[in-house]
Amino acid sequence: MADLRPVAAPFVALGPSGVAVRTRLKDLTPEDEMVLRLVGAHLGSLASKDLKARCADGLEHSTGSWAARKQDLTAESSSRWAGSITKATHDQWALARRGQAAHVQSLEAGITTIRHRLSLPVGEKGAKRAPGGYRSAHEWFHKARRLQVLEGRLDQVRAGRDAGRVHVVRGGKRLLGTRHNLDKAQLTEAKWRERWEAGRWFLQADGESGKGFGNETIRITPEGEVSIRLPAPCAGLANAKYGRYVLAAKARFAHRGQEWADRVEANRAVAYRIHYETERGRWYVDASWQIPPTRTIPLEAALADGVIGVDTNADHLAAWRLDTHGNPIGQPRRFFFDLSGNTQHRDAQLRHALTRLLNWAKTCGVKAIAVEDLDFQAEKTREKHGRKRRFRQLISGMPTRKLRARLTSMADATGIAIIAVDPAYTSKWGAQHWQKPMASPTRRTTRHDAASIAIGRRAQGHPIRRRTTPPRAHQSDVYGHRTVQADRRAPGREGSRPRIPGPRTRSVPPDAASTRATRTSTTVRGVRSDQV
Repeated sequence: MADLRPVAAPFVALGPSGVAVRTRLKDLTPEDEMVLRLVGAHLGSLASKDLKARCADGLEHSTGSWAARKQDLTAESSSRWAGSITKATHDQWALARRGQAAHVQSLEAGITTIRHRLSLPVGEKGAKRAPGGYRSAHEWFHKARRLQVLEGRLDQVRAGRDAGRVHVVRGGKRLLGTRHNLDKAQLTEAKWRERWEAGRWFLQADGESGKGFGNETIRITPEGEVSIRLPAPCAGLANAKYGRYVLAAKARFAHRGQEWADRVEANRAVAYRIHYETERGRWYVDASWQIPPTRTIPLEAALADGVIGVDTNADHLAAWRLDTHGNPIGQPRRFFFDLSGNTQHRDAQLRHALTRLLNWAKTCGVKAIAVEDLDFQAEKTREKHGRKRRFRQLISGMPTRKLRARLTSMADATGIAIIAVDPAYTSKWGAQHWQKPMASPTRRTTRHDAASIAIGRRAQGHPIRRRTTPPRAHQSDVYGHRTVQADRRAPGREGSRPRIPGPRTRSVPPDAASTRATRTSTTVRGVRSDQV
């Protein structure tokens, strides 16, 4: 037990702090699409220039330079458009800095692992938590070369971080690289150009409480009328008062529509983003606003009616319901999803699986779902897992962080609490103590099902082990089996079993007089000399 790492206590995850809904802009006229393209392209060019200026400032950025940039943008657009552009620029620069720090951390971890393995003799086996030496001199030689490459790369990234340089691509680095692999991506140059331009458009505006319908730049009325404030160079295209353009399409939010309408009627801040999906040829508008986080209920209150333990896997969620004492109830459930395909398909698959899980939880009457607090960001480097390429692909494909965030957001609307537990040894101990006992001739219990029981018991504060070790005396029931299945407050839970006289098999009624009396043997050899 001394080699085991400490297990953190479970906690109730915080609820969402914002809401985002989307709807399609139907029945747009060709003139509407032309105006949206012109405005998006103009504001996109301003956003690119502002991002370039922000990256050039680096660590020397100040409120004065921010005000100067906003003033320059106001002359070519408007004050509110300039505020939205500069805010988006700062968010993008901060995201690039966080990615840069994560890259430095990953390189340092890889260099540390390679140096340790190079210092060991070739072929030496590793310990439980420390890797051994490389298996051959050939591998040792190539890893020594890779160490030099990683050290040079780390010096370069550190120099950029200290100087405040970041590398950002508006439109996406992946889409930029696709330009050189059009055949592999099955795209033509014109189709790629359309995606590239649409990805660099800028049609988003932050809301402002107290203003008309919560947003002065992109305004949507409760009846669904969409209008945008045109920037100065496009003011001649206005078809309404005060330099605004009203679209022919009506926006109707099906999901959380009443909540959005109440917020708009009260003139509370709502942020909007209009974007074009080139694959379908459709225009969409996203509405988002902040909400106060839901107050988390105490852990004891969430576990009052039991819990559902969920084990996250690459293609399904394994779940099992547990009662208040940590005993599995009913049959295990599996919720499958397919993470192949594009982003929209993966997101829909994940959302449908979580919807089925929450519906089952509401049917069971359970108020809590226990999940592992997983994050594989620092665990999927090839220096740590070596040649386990399929394993690295497996953990890279598991949407652990996205799954927990989406599950927390969806469960908040149903009143179900999400409990995050430490993932240490749940699969190993669950298979060791629960996989075989829960199997039956008609039910095959998998390792993942057993892990879901371990996760649920850890959330409840119970040990994962089914029974504690009885005292060492002999093989009989002189002390009795100690169990942790009963409630902790039950009297005599750790005591011995009551002594019941009679045969251990209990196949015949107990008769102490006949069993303890000394009988005379029926054979001659068995009779003693003093007996008849």
